[in-house]
Amino acid sequence: MATERHPGSGRDETEQERVDRNLQEMLGELRVALPGVQVLFAFLLVVPFNQRFGEVTSFQKAIYFVTLLVTTASAVCLIAPSVHHRIEFRRQDKEQIVTTGNRIVIVGLSLLAVAMTGAVLFITDVLYSPTTTVVVAAAAALAFGVLWYALPLRRIATRGR
Repeated sequence: MATERHPGSGRDETEQERVDRNLQEMLGELRVALPGVQVLFAFLLVVPFNQRFGEVTSFQKAIYFVTLLVTTASAVCLIAPSVHHRIEFRRQDKEQIVTTGNRIVIVGLSLLAVAMTGAVLFITDVLYSPTTTVVVAAAAALAFGVLWYALPLRRIATRGR
């Protein structure tokens, strides 16, 4: 099988080697993200059983519930590529697993950013004033937006010129 250089990869590898590497990289990245979503999900599952939960406002209950649902959706998305790989194992369709998985992971990470911002919003609203809550939640959302999305997208745009 001939080895050819793939544009943008900077590596001499076959198409199959590239797909194998991409799949392993994606699954490795999920090993980093999944513990975060699992810890957040576990935290959210125990919150309603805390004695003080009965004292939260309707707004705080709404934030909590939306955050719980978004965290669940994030977990579904971040676990999905592993399930796809397991179901399609040995069907010689890793390229599709990588392509679909990449899209699902980006959605899952976006949902995780929303969920983490929601958790920060919920906790800050329980502990501090509305002004502090808005500032802290906005700072969290801005940090996710800049560090997770704006910087890599800017780099892609710059390299595309």
